[in-house]
Amino acid sequence: MARYTGPVCKLCRREGQKLYLKGTRCYTPKCALERRDYPPGEHGITARFRRQRPSDYALQLREKQKVRRIYGVLERQFRRYFREAERMPGLTGENLLILLERRLDNVVYRLGFADSRAQARQLVQHGHFTVNGRRVTIPSMLVRPNDVIAVREGSRKRTYFKERAQVLDAQKVPEWLQLDPENLSARVLAMPRREDIDIPINEQLVVEFYSR
Repeated sequence: MARYTGPVCKLCRREGQKLYLKGTRCYTPKCALERRDYPPGEHGITARFRRQRPSDYALQLREKQKVRRIYGVLERQFRRYFREAERMPGLTGENLLILLERRLDNVVYRLGFADSRAQARQLVQHGHFTVNGRRVTIPSMLVRPNDVIAVREGSRKRTYFKERAQVLDAQKVPEWLQLDPENLSARVLAMPRREDIDIPINEQLVVEFYSR
């Protein structure tokens, strides 16, 4: 599957908001948005001084792009998530975010095994994690309540996971997850709720975008 491989800091600058795509770097003065708080490109600086009010379509598009980029999902896959969210009972926007939160790469990131979702996706693809005792290499796998996610036995000897184990005790995880730092594992306690998702997103704008 195609994947965006360009500078991710440009994506944050385009949205005018930190999307935390580079992990710990986003919390330092080296963050590109801290140094250049205007859109990328030839006309980025002049765009900062424009006072034109964006159209409703522009607001909806930017919100949709923001969600896609935060979770690292391509357009076709994002549309599939949206269609599935429409079929589920409840609010479509909330269902969409809950589906994205249940992705295995996002769960690995939320548990503190990676500094970013992109890094978590790579760790999953390389087979470093198991779900209910079975090795998994699919980042888009949706977790369910009572699922147990753990670092694979053979991967625990790696320097990366040894260093991670030392900082997991201080890791704050969402209420729907339970982390066991000593055993490098975690359990899904329940489905995530909208209030558990701390991303500043107006999901209704995404619904409006696809409902045009």
